[in-house]
Amino acid sequence: MSYALALANPGSDLDRYLAQVYKTQILSREEELVLTQELYATEDVEVAHQLVIAHLRFVIHIAKSYAGYGLPLADIIQEGNLGLIKAVKRFDPNKGVRLVSFAVHWIKAEIHEFILKNWRIVKIATTKAQRKLFFNLRSKKKGTGWLTDKEAKKIATDLDVSYKEVMHMENRLNSTDTPFDLPTDEEDDERAFSPNQYLQDNSFNPELTAEQDNWEKVNHTALLENISSLDRRSQDIIRTRWLEDNKLTLNELADRYSVSAERIRQIEAKAFKKLQTALVNV
Repeated sequence: MSYALALANPGSDLDRYLAQVYKTQILSREEELVLTQELYATEDVEVAHQLVIAHLRFVIHIAKSYAGYGLPLADIIQEGNLGLIKAVKRFDPNKGVRLVSFAVHWIKAEIHEFILKNWRIVKIATTKAQRKLFFNLRSKKKGTGWLTDKEAKKIATDLDVSYKEVMHMENRLNSTDTPFDLPTDEEDDERAFSPNQYLQDNSFNPELTAEQDNWEKVNHTALLENISSLDRRSQDIIRTRWLEDNKLTLNELADRYSVSAERIRQIEAKAFKKLQTALVNV
């Protein structure tokens, strides 16, 4: 089996993927130790490949325990494989533990993250405590229906959390996501409402738009009229520096009028001050 297959989405042919994985020989403790020590010393990709391939069946075993979350097994396996790869990369054989014992935490972490991201559009578990309750509650439920009062109290006792926390998570687990924008076809149920139907759009106000447009026209007209009241040199500097398509630089205007660039800047600043004073009174 290739390393690419280990990383690929098993969903393309899950049965074939599982069959190939189960054909892979399991490493003995001694073989694993030799490979992990070599990887730790050399960071050889081929050695990492061998270790990952040899432990893919372990990922499948863990992934199957999460089959009750309504997500494709192939996707869960894929996420678990990513966790396995991260574990192999970080494993230190000098700690005296088997790779499997170390990798289980990385595999579950990736699977947990995937489930939490895909379980609901809005996350149902955002804190560490909520995540722990989420996964424990799912594993302790006997069915997909609502918990009875007796079951909820027992779970609360077993997990050492309040009855209220258990029921709050149960409510979130059994809730459904409402699309923000439901279709509005004539055949749709008129009683169906989506959040966007309750929101007021203040981004477009015809009155304010007309007022803004009129304000811009008045100011533009006033600007052109007041520029005309400036001396010819000031008019030319303002127009060529700011209003024309091919704008000139201070140095280019300095060459035109045989003065320094600083002098052009001073004329420009004085002209702007006059225009500002005039426009205030518009």
